[in-house]
Parts: sequence; structure tokens; C-alpha cells
Amino acid sequence: MNIPLESGLLLIRGTSSFFLIGRAMERFALPIETTDAEVFQGVREGDLIVVSAPEGGDVEQARMLLELVRTYHAPLVVLPKDHPGTRRLRMVVSAGPVIRPHSTIVRGTHPEQDVICSSPEFDGVVLRSAGDGVAVEGLVSHAQIISL
Repeated sequence: MNIPLESGLLLIRGTSSFFLIGRAMERFALPIETTDAEVFQGVREGDLIVVSAPEGGDVEQARMLLELVRTYHAPLVVLPKDHPGTRRLRMVVSAGPVIRPHSTIVRGTHPEQDVICSSPEFDGVVLRSAGDGVAVEGLVSHAQIISL
């Protein structure tokens, strides 16, 4: 299913979780900070920037998080898997041309930008940049799709 991003943001809402999706407006280097390195991932114009809220939450908070990355190119911080702060992360971000949600990964611990933590209802979904929109594969039938 291809969904146009005419208004700039797309909300995919499940039973108790959601994704907020935007597209990169320009090319930039996304800094990713780990405990022992700083790496830069190239983000191309049109790549997806996805905020996942596995437990739901405030969509406005997700929009601010998305804009910190998309507009201000704020660095992403990756925590070690046993870091106590991972349980406090209510929303996480990934950026790239293809993003695959998984419920089995620990929030905030993956520097790879092609995966993102999600609730189990979105396991198996694939989000791809597609022209002026988003191609979504494997979406559950009860999901709501809302252009913001």
C-alpha cells in the first residue's frame, strides 16, 4: 500500500501504539552516538524519519522528536542493552529508506537505522520511502492511517 505524504506527516495508529512518519527534506549526516564511537549515517532527501511509540503517548511529543532529527539533525544516542535508561524510553527514532519495526529488540540500543522498536502488533511491517509517500507492507487491518 502506497500512502502519499501530502501534508508532510503520517500517523499510523494501532490498538495501543503508533508510528509518526515524515520524510527528510534535505540530505544530511545523522550523528549516532554510542558508548565508544560516533558514526554518521547519510540521510538522503526523501528518506523516512520514523518515531515509534510502542506504548502510545502524545503525538505532539513524537512530532517534536521527529523534527529534532529532520529539521535540526539532532544526534541519536544508542544505549548499551543493559543500560537502566532503556526502560524509560517511550519513543524511539530511526531514519533511512527502509525501516522494519520489531517488538523483540531493546529500545534505544540499536545503531542500525533500518530497524525500530515497536509493539508486537507491528511486527512484520515494512516502511519504505516511495516517491512522494510511504510504501507500507504487512500492516494490520485495524490500523488507522491519518495524514497530519
